[in-house]
Amino acid sequence: MNKYDVAVVGATGMVGRMFLKVLEEKQFPINNFYAFASSKSAGSKVTFNGKEYVVLELNENSFDRHIDIALFSAGGETSKKYSPIAASKGVVVIDNSSAFRMDEDVPLIVPEVNPQAAKGHKGIIANPNCSTIQAVVALKPLYDKYGIKRIVYSTYQAVSGTGVKGVTDLEEGIKGNAPKAYPHPIAYNCLPQIDTFLENGYTKEEMKMINETQKILDDQTLRITATTVRVPVYSGHSESINVEFEKDFDIDELKQILENGPGIILQDDPANNVYPLAINAAGKNEVFVGRIRRDYSVEYGINLWVVADNVRKGAATNAVQIAELLIRA
Repeated sequence: MNKYDVAVVGATGMVGRMFLKVLEEKQFPINNFYAFASSKSAGSKVTFNGKEYVVLELNENSFDRHIDIALFSAGGETSKKYSPIAASKGVVVIDNSSAFRMDEDVPLIVPEVNPQAAKGHKGIIANPNCSTIQAVVALKPLYDKYGIKRIVYSTYQAVSGTGVKGVTDLEEGIKGNAPKAYPHPIAYNCLPQIDTFLENGYTKEEMKMINETQKILDDQTLRITATTVRVPVYSGHSESINVEFEKDFDIDELKQILENGPGIILQDDPANNVYPLAINAAGKNEVFVGRIRRDYSVEYGINLWVVADNVRKGAATNAVQIAELLIRA
């Protein structure tokens, strides 16, 4: 088996550490490994595959060495600066930030949904937004079978989506301390704002879900609306997805399609209180789907409840799956 030289940029952050864990779990074939971070984290150590690595400071010369694949999770500005440098030196960058997601020349990949798009990369591949990833994994097999006219997203997103500072806000808020990451207390509260508001009244997070879904499914005609909410949950994003199909469906057949869909685990037994829960999705790489029921307010409508670990499938696992696509190509 071929082995590859791999770098993780942002190795000391929440997603960066999960990159390491998922690479280990999947036994990704690695020859040389490099951990990069900002100057404040340089010199610290990370453990990977039973070996300690000194974290190197990210700079313009970091990619002068041979690196096949670099997984980036260090923020949009860092990605904008260093991803093109890495790509110019033959590195394939898989970027977890929003910097390149809507760039026409950069494929936006969810391996269960549009793996073919990876073939056209020019050195940079974008990892989608966490909330978009789990949604399109659930929607793709239904889109292929029934066609989709309209999607209504309502999300209930964990504080880990904001990183360590979001988790800290919840922990400190429970103690009665004022928030630092959020504009209002998140403890015992729900915030109908994720990221900043735009002129159209939507937040950036809501527009990410709309635009990214259209790009990943390669369908600009899809009508989509979204409301994204931050909730006092540590890990796992939950989503209520209302879908209007192009044609009618049999509910049992639809459930079977989901059960057989790649990366999906069906949990839909309401009589026994079985449905996806964020607490159960934590630490898992799959997308969980349940509460499936016909929407009688429209001709061909369905309601789904979709849950996934946002730091795993919503970030690290999806990026490593993209890396696996590349080495299989």
